Amino acid sequence: MSRPKSVDVVVVGGGVIGTSTAFHLAEAGVSVLLCERNELASGSTSKAAGGVRANFSDEFNVALGSRSLELFAKFKDRPGYEIDLHRPGYLFALTKKSDEELFEASTKIHHKFGIRSEMLSPEDAKRISPLLNIDDVLACSFTPDDGHCTPEAVVMGYANGAKRHGAVVLTNTEVLEIELKGNEIRSVTTSIGKVETKAIINCAGAWSPKIGELVGLNLPVTPFRRELVVTKSLGHGFADLPREMPMTIDYSSSLYWHREGNGLLMGFSDKSNPAGYETPKDPEFLAKLGEIASHRAPRLLDVGIGRGWVGLYEVTPDHNAILGEYSKISRFFYATGFSGHGFLQGPAIGEILRDLYLGREPFVSINALTAERFERPNSLRPEYNIV
Repeated sequence: MSRPKSVDVVVVGGGVIGTSTAFHLAEAGVSVLLCERNELASGSTSKAAGGVRANFSDEFNVALGSRSLELFAKFKDRPGYEIDLHRPGYLFALTKKSDEELFEASTKIHHKFGIRSEMLSPEDAKRISPLLNIDDVLACSFTPDDGHCTPEAVVMGYANGAKRHGAVVLTNTEVLEIELKGNEIRSVTTSIGKVETKAIINCAGAWSPKIGELVGLNLPVTPFRRELVVTKSLGHGFADLPREMPMTIDYSSSLYWHREGNGLLMGFSDKSNPAGYETPKDPEFLAKLGEIASHRAPRLLDVGIGRGWVGLYEVTPDHNAILGEYSKISRFFYATGFSGHGFLQGPAIGEILRDLYLGREPFVSINALTAERFERPNSLRPEYNIV
């Protein structure tokens, strides 16, 4: 598809946030160009574990997760694509009293949004997640309507839907320069030429600060490497595992696992990883994973490792998204810094960005999520239910 001479909006980034935004805008009749410097979903989205949930501590994230789950559930019809959605729930295992109190408070927030959520005894938790060692577990948080789906399929579904509504989606197309006149956008120069536009939406994930710099916007997003593995098919020794087993997370160590076909997907967030864009595999990752699993889920040591990969989290100082319109440049929008939650919040974020562009009130207030919050004292908005 050729480069258009002019469009209403240029969306930068071809992951779930960018493609969702392009779809929702194009569906609303807006002319859209999406520019992805590599291939669609080639950044953080394709490396995600695929979890989708509303189990958060911040009301904003609960609202985003809940709305996105609604949209994931209807994805076959709109935009129309198979995403292999499974909804066996999310289970957080808690071993500290302070964590138990945090999730008890979160459960009350979930109920305000009509989300099914409960605190389980360790024994009840083990019945639905048999690999879990509950010797030192105090309680578990369980949201039964959460689950997981295929990230690449979500991106392709939104991209195809956007194109059906007239959007132009260009891969291997890098945004190099943004032309301004005063505080207004005039055009975007890409690696394949210039496009006239009056609006830009920065959805470039871990690379979004580089796009922000083009208009003088500081986005405090830091990339951190995260690794996960998928096991080989489980043998007869795991016949007791249910086909639909919840995404299970040891909250204190961040060890997680869920069913992935005939095997398991598992990993943890290694906080010792340095910041940066490099994504080499850690030769010690399996040893570190095994050390954690030996206590929390010792049977994981008996599975064969099939494949694995490394991706980037785009982390902000308070583990919450940066979302809004730049106060100094008219019609420069940004959605970034999701700190590991971008994939699961992508559907709702696309709706919000559509509404911001059209001058509508989004379904949830985003006033506290703008980039300016990092310049004001006591304005951070921490999310605690993180992995």
